[in-house]
Amino acid sequence: QGQLLAKSWSSLFKGQTGATPRGPIYSFNGRNVLTDPLWPRRLAWHGSTPRGGQARRQDCQGWRSSGPGEGLATPLGEGSLLAGQRHNCSEA
Repeated sequence: QGQLLAKSWSSLFKGQTGATPRGPIYSFNGRNVLTDPLWPRRLAWHGSTPRGGQARRQDCQGWRSSGPGEGLATPLGEGSLLAGQRHNCSEA
C-alpha cells in the first residue's frame, strides 16, 4: 500500500526504537490485521530464531490438524518481530 512499516530493515527485526509497525498492516485479501476482528490475536508467524535462522520443530512445518505442534509467533506491535513466543500450530 506504499506506507512506511518501519524506519529500517534491521530495526524491524532487532527491536530497536521505531520497530513497532506504523499504520495498517494488510493481509493478502486487503484487511487491516491490526484492526480487523478476523485477526483477534494479531500475530506474525515466523518459525525463526531471534537471529533469523529456522527454529527446527517450532515452525509448524509439516503440521496437520490431527496432531500437536508448536510454532513461533510474535504479537505485532511489540517491537521485535523475531522475539518468538510458542503458540499451538492450530491457533487461527
